[in-house]
Amino acid sequence: MFATFKKTLDEAGLLGRFSFRFIGQTLQARFEFSEFIRQCYMIGYKSFPLVGLTGFIMGLVLTMQLRPAMLDYGVATQLPEMVGIAIVREIGPVITALIFAGKIGSSIGAELGSMKVTEQIDAMEVSGTNPYKYLVVTRVLASTVMLPLLVIASDAISLYGSYVGVNIKGVTSFQLFFKMVFDGLAFSDVMPAFIKSYFFGFAIGMIGCYKGYHAQKGTEGVGRAANSAVVVSSVAVFIIDLLAVQITDLFGLN
Repeated sequence: MFATFKKTLDEAGLLGRFSFRFIGQTLQARFEFSEFIRQCYMIGYKSFPLVGLTGFIMGLVLTMQLRPAMLDYGVATQLPEMVGIAIVREIGPVITALIFAGKIGSSIGAELGSMKVTEQIDAMEVSGTNPYKYLVVTRVLASTVMLPLLVIASDAISLYGSYVGVNIKGVTSFQLFFKMVFDGLAFSDVMPAFIKSYFFGFAIGMIGCYKGYHAQKGTEGVGRAANSAVVVSSVAVFIIDLLAVQITDLFGLN
């Protein structure tokens, strides 16, 4: 058990050093803008259909599950407010980040892992290209920028799914439903959720790049890098979310 704990601490230290290297490389000149735009397209735009579908189903199911209980307590009219707060504050960012970790974290880990074991990264260094700046910085920045946008899109689609769920067994106008949703939301509900999604994106991109960049032992190492990128990224999302809740509670934003 001690050996496992020591290995975990060593891995955390290496990941921290890998992350600090990111800061230095980002501030250096000659930013790979074209690669960054390509990664934004691959990471953000290509993930939108899955995120949108997940968001719609999430809003629909949440509404259909809550409605009977709220009818029993006679507070069914507050359903749009409760669903809106739940989706915007917690469920939307976390579920979207987990979907993002499963799709993008594994993709980055596998892509960089295959480049590592086939010595493509070493070839880039020999040819004079900075592989860390070209491969890691662009992907981490793209993940950090695109995940908050995906969270906003997922929240909007989830609320629409909730509107559909409300109208399955009732009739509520589109304007009235969303008026009730936005009346129930406050600045302290929206901003903390939006800010923590940047940290979700950074952590997922960084962990995926770290696992792929340090893959070993051939094709087996590529699979292990992709798998561990998803697992560690998912755990990181929950840890960041826990810290965000504690910080917002400390400042009285809950």
